[in-house]
Amino acid sequence: MRTEQITSDITIVGAGLSGICAAIAAARLGSTVALINNRPVLGGNSSSEVRVWVCGATAHGTNRYARETGIMGELFLENQYCNPEGNPYLWDLVLLEAVRAEERISLFLNTDVHEVEAEGTEEDRHIRSVTGWMMGSERRIRFESPVFLDCSGDGLVGFLAGARYRLGREAAHEYGEEWAPETADQITLGSTLLFYTQDAGRPVRFVPPSFAKNIEETPIPIKRVIRSGDSGCHYWWIEWGGELDTVHENERIRDELWSVIYGIWDYIKNSGQFDAETMTLEWVGSIPGKREYRRFMGDYVLNQNDILAQEPFADRIAFGGWSIDLHPPQGMYAEASGSKHMHADGIYHIPYRSLYSANVSNLLFAGRNVSASHVAFGTTRVMATCAVMGEAAGTAAALCAAKGVSPRLIHNQHLKELQQTLLRQDASVIGLQNEDRQDLAPKAVVTASTACMTIAIDQPVASYRLERDIGILFPIDPSLQGMELLVSAEEDTELQVELWDTGREENYVPAKQIAERTIRVTKGEEQWIHVSIQWEPAHSQNAFVVIRQNDRIRLYQSNQQVTGVLSFEKGATPHAVASLEDHDESQPVVAWSMKALNRKPFCFKITGKTDAYLPEKVIDGYKRPYGGPHSWMSLPLYENENGEAWVELEWEHAVSIREILLTWNDDVNEDLINLHHHRTPFEIIPELVKAYRIEAEVEGKRVLVQSVKDNRRRTNRIALNHFVSTRNLRIIVEETNGGPCAELIEVRVYS
Repeated sequence: MRTEQITSDITIVGAGLSGICAAIAAARLGSTVALINNRPVLGGNSSSEVRVWVCGATAHGTNRYARETGIMGELFLENQYCNPEGNPYLWDLVLLEAVRAEERISLFLNTDVHEVEAEGTEEDRHIRSVTGWMMGSERRIRFESPVFLDCSGDGLVGFLAGARYRLGREAAHEYGEEWAPETADQITLGSTLLFYTQDAGRPVRFVPPSFAKNIEETPIPIKRVIRSGDSGCHYWWIEWGGELDTVHENERIRDELWSVIYGIWDYIKNSGQFDAETMTLEWVGSIPGKREYRRFMGDYVLNQNDILAQEPFADRIAFGGWSIDLHPPQGMYAEASGSKHMHADGIYHIPYRSLYSANVSNLLFAGRNVSASHVAFGTTRVMATCAVMGEAAGTAAALCAAKGVSPRLIHNQHLKELQQTLLRQDASVIGLQNEDRQDLAPKAVVTASTACMTIAIDQPVASYRLERDIGILFPIDPSLQGMELLVSAEEDTELQVELWDTGREENYVPAKQIAERTIRVTKGEEQWIHVSIQWEPAHSQNAFVVIRQNDRIRLYQSNQQVTGVLSFEKGATPHAVASLEDHDESQPVVAWSMKALNRKPFCFKITGKTDAYLPEKVIDGYKRPYGGPHSWMSLPLYENENGEAWVELEWEHAVSIREILLTWNDDVNEDLINLHHHRTPFEIIPELVKAYRIEAEVEGKRVLVQSVKDNRRRTNRIALNHFVSTRNLRIIVEETNGGPCAELIEVRVYS
């Protein structure tokens, strides 16, 4: 046996997505990081050992413009390119490569931390070190640092350090939560094992093990969905253990889950009810994917009311968007639906105060152990949301280490710096503007070769019978003077059109009606009809136009994709199979779905000009759609001189430039996934700019500063080898990855 000691700025225990993103964020800010994981692979529940797919704020396309950016966004894009088929082993590699790319991270796999040295009173604890045993190597390693992050899921480090925590469900009166029980209890969400199947191409028999459960003696065949071609994420409902202690009864839970998996497969193969003669088991999990255990107490406990109100916390550092998703305590044996869901009207905000301990002065946490009630935890627990909290916690930890202060003092004295640092890193924060005084770009005048000044989707490819209400969302900047719709009518009829706002800038559902019109439509094919509807809001925002059902009318769909424009159907299809997921179909984000219309918008035109895509949007301070796209968009490249489009920054006096940050549009409305829940048809987001160059005017001549080919990333950080002194900087787009226009969200310039 060998005894070692590791000293670093930050120690992170747990290398699921929250720990990975925390480590990368801290390392990029200059901190040395010890990242410790008790498994041989990274990714936690998303790894090839467990294979839970990474859900997040998009809620599988329920929320709009909600895909995570920052480090989680980078991982999504990289996986989409390297692993479009969703191979779990390749996802492991995407994560490993991301960690290894950061030289300040020291990675310790197979290292189980089970000792914590802490001191102080119950109200003011301080961690000095943690110690782990590296399995298979006989190495006992002691880790010291001024700041610690517990990203372990179960929260063992915080528990051993004496951090306050909750386990189970709070009573309804504690936070006034509608979905909390009347009396507090120890019930949690259960654990799940998954399995994969494949077609062997020849008959394969299955002899069940002795412990396989006869599921026909359980409610499972009646209350759950079993299909011979399903595997993996389709069987998330194989869940059990919520009425037990999911940590101390982990082995018992695993054995019960195994018995049901092999029982289900016996039922599929041998009951005669399924076409499964050539099907065989490819993989069965052996590590239960835990959903819930300890939740630490921070300076704030996020609760159900915060989620539904989309509370815009002053200390917001991340966002989520998954529904409040709670499962019955009996899991797979429950008579009730496998899950019940409550949705906010859009994404919600997460406060920094929920990421650090109320009583351990140098402990932060991220993942499924953050400071949230059991009900609120029902949404924060999904992995992409855990990841964005991890990036925020890692960023805060780096500031703690650099300044020599506690996480609480970061909130009390350095909150704005934390938020601005997150924005600079393109983290998943909504509604905050760039106020970085070191950024030279806002001091420049911005112009462009061309800019899209109209909103017109006028190339139909398919008709759409108006058998249900539909919606069209688009930006109003600065006003709406009218619109046109492309329709066909089987007979003379009327069309009911309504104009609504969306309530909040981060929402994409109708909230308050502004106006309504009845339009006479004469019999005829593919006619543009004018809708005389006007609106001049106090500030630029999105409009939601509702067109009421009339099955004598057909609208038209197009393949034209325009950033900031979305189309919706109301009540088109149930959100999910009711026996598995109980959704309230009247909730706006469920009722108004765009899933079947993604990249298939309705044909319409806006009367007059729009300012929504002007070049100065690249310095307006917003990095995500928020009451509008906040992006420069050129005319199609073929309409620009030489097939190129450019945006230019010009300063009154020469500036000295050493670093340029570019944020390209990667369509955060597109729902990406790491494994096999669904297949996205392209490996690189088409709107992303592929090739560009940067030129500066130096001593009266245009000088090439940088040339980039084959870009497939949203954020480009360009560090120059030497300072460039110039009054004029031009970014010239040569080619995209498939989109017709050049689209740039933000430019930052630093000296």
